[in-house]
Amino acid sequence: MLDAFSALPLISPAWPILIAGLIALLSPSHHVRKGLMLAGPLAAMAFWFAPVEPGVYGVIEVAGQRLETFRYDALSRVWALIFIVVAFLNGIYALHERNRVSDASALLYAGAGVGAVFAGDFLTLFFFWELTAIASAPLIFASGTPAAYRAGLRYLAIQVLSGVLLLGGAAMFAQASGSWGFNDIGLDSPAGVVIFFAFGIKAAFPLLHNWLQDAYPKATATGAVVLSAFTTKLAIYALARGYAGTEILVWIGAIMTAFPVFYAVIENDLRRVLAYSLNNQLGFMVAGIGVGTELALNGAAAHAFVHIIYKALLFMSMGAVLHRVGTVKANELGGLYKSMPITAVFCLIGAASISAFPLFSGFVAKALTISAVLKEGYGIPFIILVFASAGVLEHSGIKIPYFTFFAHDSGKRVKEAPTNMLVAMGIAAFLCIYLGVNYGALYALLPFPVDYAPYTYDHVVGQMQLLLAALFAFALLVRLRLYPVEKDLTILDTDWVYRRFGDGVVRWGAAMLERLVAATQRLIGGIGKHFGGRLFNLFSPAGALSKDFPSGLMALWTAIMLAAVLLVAYFSSA
Repeated sequence: MLDAFSALPLISPAWPILIAGLIALLSPSHHVRKGLMLAGPLAAMAFWFAPVEPGVYGVIEVAGQRLETFRYDALSRVWALIFIVVAFLNGIYALHERNRVSDASALLYAGAGVGAVFAGDFLTLFFFWELTAIASAPLIFASGTPAAYRAGLRYLAIQVLSGVLLLGGAAMFAQASGSWGFNDIGLDSPAGVVIFFAFGIKAAFPLLHNWLQDAYPKATATGAVVLSAFTTKLAIYALARGYAGTEILVWIGAIMTAFPVFYAVIENDLRRVLAYSLNNQLGFMVAGIGVGTELALNGAAAHAFVHIIYKALLFMSMGAVLHRVGTVKANELGGLYKSMPITAVFCLIGAASISAFPLFSGFVAKALTISAVLKEGYGIPFIILVFASAGVLEHSGIKIPYFTFFAHDSGKRVKEAPTNMLVAMGIAAFLCIYLGVNYGALYALLPFPVDYAPYTYDHVVGQMQLLLAALFAFALLVRLRLYPVEKDLTILDTDWVYRRFGDGVVRWGAAMLERLVAATQRLIGGIGKHFGGRLFNLFSPAGALSKDFPSGLMALWTAIMLAAVLLVAYFSSA
């Protein structure tokens, strides 16, 4: 088997997926496109399994610049693998769709993500960075609603802005260092700060995050699955590559884990709840990168790997509900376990994984990060992360499956999800359990050797106490009718700045400008009318200059004017 793989050329696994995407874009055949959505990731998997020594391959010289398109090392290989896996799962999940643009976009987006994690220089990274933005936006536009169109434009604008900042910071970095190589960056220079903000936008840092909740829930059922996998996790990879050990990331990550909990609890759109929980999960990874030890970086990589799978599974289950019912609003759902029991089971597995129940993948990954934070003495961030662990159970672990499949019976009776959706969810659910039980398979993929046992008595008991306390709190609040009532309303956080305050300022400014223009027009009209009347009275046929004057008076004035002229001429000649 390995001999067959060794015959493959040393090129980035991104290219089979990108080529498949380009062909899919040109192909009018639905069957050809669906074949490409499976064949592209499978071919990339073959390239990934080819025995490759760590190093730089696929070097291209362009205009005197060295582009490193395939840097293979322990960090890039783990991200590339999970990107390829989720691209294949999406290919299965989307088999029922017949949208050429969505098919091609999903492949190009996945290929760009794989290409970016293998980029060894800033120019190559920038190319794939922007390609992820351009290729992913059609997945939002494909919903076809005015709200999706506006959200897609906002998403595209903020993603392109991230790329512009990346290119500008990279140019500054190259000028100062003499190299475009993408390695450790740090915050010691203005270039490092600019690139940090570029990565922070894509990682959905606090105050830079609302594009995620704005755009992802408005994508198509399959589009949201793809979006959940690549953009933010690519940013996590970039932070791990360029800013490992940057202490401020510990605090940024802690904040990221905490603030979404409050919004997710009161949110009615369940895909938007998942978008908030995505922010929460990213915070654990960011905090691990900030700690920067081998254990912490392993935790960030492991968390990113399993998170992509169980988050995709949760988005798949909500996508299946949206496909069959036409809505994912909590107040319109309930009782769907009667007609979609298999989807309900898969959703519960995803919920258990994201909540870090023992024997599920989230448990063995999150344990690495939290242990690393505590080991390095970050007491307050550790407490925040523990609180956030309980919070994610409240909104993603309980709220999503409870209000969708149980709670009150909405009376909706629909078909079970299509077979291809169930197959994709089944594979994802299997991986959630397999990696939770056989955690050695996950740890073997990580960048550094792992000497950690997640299933200790203290850790298991402590986690179960936390989870049971959160379950009891949820049940008590529901029983006492104190849990926030699900209502169909729009929840704003930092997007209030432009959706309320900014919109109000623009509207106020437009109204003031309109009044100013009207007042100016009235003023000019009044002045024109006043002086126009005076000039008319002076020069018109009936005006003052047209009146008859007494001849004697005219003769006197003529004499005076003549005398004045004569006097001037006399004195000037003297």
